[in-house]
Amino acid sequence: MSFLQDRVYIVTGAAGGIGEGIAAAILEQGGRVTLLDLDHGAAEAAAARIDRSGERTLAVAGDVTSAEDAAQAVGRTAEHFGRLDGIVNNAGVVTLATAWDATPEAWEREYAVNVTGTFVMAQAAGRHLRRHGGGAIVNVASNCGKVGYKNMAGYNASKAAVINLTRSLALEWAGEGINVNAVCPGGVDTPMLAGVADWLAPRLDVPAADLLAGMGPAQLDRKVQPIEVGRVVAFLLSDAAVIIRGQAVNVDGGDTPY
Repeated sequence: MSFLQDRVYIVTGAAGGIGEGIAAAILEQGGRVTLLDLDHGAAEAAAARIDRSGERTLAVAGDVTSAEDAAQAVGRTAEHFGRLDGIVNNAGVVTLATAWDATPEAWEREYAVNVTGTFVMAQAAGRHLRRHGGGAIVNVASNCGKVGYKNMAGYNASKAAVINLTRSLALEWAGEGINVNAVCPGGVDTPMLAGVADWLAPRLDVPAADLLAGMGPAQLDRKVQPIEVGRVVAFLLSDAAVIIRGQAVNVDGGDTPY
């Protein structure tokens, strides 16, 4: 039997990229998924791509920084599927700029979505989980939160905060039967990574396609695929991962050694 059989999860930022890959991996293991995104039409399109029958997915529009939207997403999921077993906090934004040029507004936006949004959604889902016997939460951080890269100080710092938040929630919520972990992707084949290449290209005088081609992990000699990140997340949501707690698991093809 698949290890998430009939379980139900919310995935935020699920209209494409890593979020869609995570949702697909949950379905692969027998689960059901609410795809939450600001863009409802894009969430519906992603749901249709991974679930042609439409029976195992629900597309919901919502802002992860809104406590009201978070509570509504949890309520709609539990009502639609009859249960909720956890959440994957994947929604995130990045603004590329040198640390000299970065604006307070961009910094605040990255923290609002990447950190506050993760907390708001985890809290809303966690309140439901503790009333119904527990569950699992996985936060999508980044190897940027461990290593740090140029031209993305706000993103680096926000993902480091997600890693620490994960540890804090794991410590506090273990007694409620809620297991909390994070994954730290690196060079994943997503529109966000392509956007980084597009931003760097004119500044380095190198074609964006050439930059993008070299952004995969050296040990794999290719970029990580979203479904591959999703499969690790699906495992962390499962009962088999009960002894993995408060961890930030690297899913970057070996680029980050700690």
